[in-house]
Amino acid sequence: MTELSMTEEVSTRCDSPLIQTFVDNRLILVKIAARITGCRSRAEDVVQDAFFRLQSAPQITSSFKAQLSYLFQIVRNLAIDHYRKQALELKYSGPEEEGLNVVIQGASPETSHINFSTLENIADALGELPSRTRYAFEMYRLHGVPQKDIAKELGVSPTLVNFMIRDALVHCRKVSNSRR
Repeated sequence: MTELSMTEEVSTRCDSPLIQTFVDNRLILVKIAARITGCRSRAEDVVQDAFFRLQSAPQITSSFKAQLSYLFQIVRNLAIDHYRKQALELKYSGPEEEGLNVVIQGASPETSHINFSTLENIADALGELPSRTRYAFEMYRLHGVPQKDIAKELGVSPTLVNFMIRDALVHCRKVSNSRR
């Protein structure tokens, strides 16, 4: 051992028996939380929350078994709360793509016209492209098809598909900027 590591040796002993029980059984507590939350990373968050709650808890000097049972109950309850919160968030949230189709309330007629004109310009620009390039661009950008799948379908390399998509994007930007 180096001199530095000898002098900076960290003790894992705690003043509180309950906190010490928590530290000694942390991995088990994470496993319990992970079974409920379904995710190790969320389970780590739950166990961290439990630790912070224990900091303000009264000193418990009961048996080891009672302390462990108390810790399991705290982690279990927090994991269930975390799971419920996550389920509620998922219920009322949606994929980011859904937000793209939301009508903006109060948008001025001028803004709507500009947006519509821009979309028309892009549609016209796509119409000027070779059909294979336009197809690759639309499948990738509009339908989310992976480039390797598009390449298989068109019988070309994924690199060529990447270049076709890039060329289509550059063309759309050029046409859009020139018509403003």
